[in-house]
Amino acid sequence: MAGEEEQSRDKGFRLMGILDVQRTPCAREAILHGAGGSLAAGLLYFLATSRVKRSFDVGFAGFMVTTLGSWFYCRMNNAKLRVQQRFIQEGLKNKVVYEGTVRDPTNKPNPETPSGPS
Repeated sequence: MAGEEEQSRDKGFRLMGILDVQRTPCAREAILHGAGGSLAAGLLYFLATSRVKRSFDVGFAGFMVTTLGSWFYCRMNNAKLRVQQRFIQEGLKNKVVYEGTVRDPTNKPNPETPSGPS
């Protein structure tokens, strides 16, 4: 029994056999947003025109557009976050390296004290 649970947990949910939804960042949210977008687009088009086949087509197009839009938006935010994290890590590394030296950015000379002979 425990072996079966581990196998199902390791395998994950694969969409059409190619996309592992549980392990891929942003995939789950994008698919859920796409489902909501397709439902809204198809239903609104059906209520406006009463054309069943065309409303299905509009719903499918709404799914594709909403899913891809949500996917790219989330991935761009993740990439921006990774760049910010890398920038902060580099700054912390430089702070540790330069701490207590002349190049320490927090150890700036005080402009109130005279620097030349009086």
